[in-house]
Amino acid sequence: MIGNRILGVILAGGLSRRMGGGDKALLPLAGHRLLDRVVGRLAPQVDALLLNANGDPQRFGLALPVAADPLPDFPGPLAGLLAGFEHARTHAPWARHILTVSADCPLLPPDLAARLLAEKGEAAAAIAASGGRDHPVIGLWDVALAPLLRTLLLDEGERRMRAFTARAGAVSVDWPVEPYDPFLNINTPDDLAAAERLIAAAG
Repeated sequence: MIGNRILGVILAGGLSRRMGGGDKALLPLAGHRLLDRVVGRLAPQVDALLLNANGDPQRFGLALPVAADPLPDFPGPLAGLLAGFEHARTHAPWARHILTVSADCPLLPPDLAARLLAEKGEAAAAIAASGGRDHPVIGLWDVALAPLLRTLLLDEGERRMRAFTARAGAVSVDWPVEPYDPFLNINTPDDLAAAERLIAAAG
């Protein structure tokens, strides 16, 4: 994906309440941390990576830049996207798109960036979907959307990802769910166990 000027942003700024708190991205999954699996899936598809996380960045042990939420009180993934836009403006001015993924999606498809870019067309954004359900956190965003996002977050107090996708005119790009849903996200211990079984079955 080198040459399409995409900055990948891994969103790990949440509170992981359904997993009992702490850093969900650091949980082990089939011998590797969730975060490492996401990095491995995403890195070949983008020109550079950024981790969005709060607190001490050293705990992740990665040679990646880390950007905290630019707003207080853990306002959710829109704040992580804003962190990506701001990082691109100051540190990656070459970037034309931000590709956001969640740190708890270890099975991301290898064609994620390519398909979102190809099917976005003239739209300003494209989001992933599977099994008839949109995944608005996993999306490709034109950097020109930054002012709209700032308006929603700072002026209107809007925190819903779906509100932003609607305002941005995002198109939806669907992936098959067989042999597994590539957007399985780990929210509970049961989800983690299900991912362990999938990885074991796939070898």
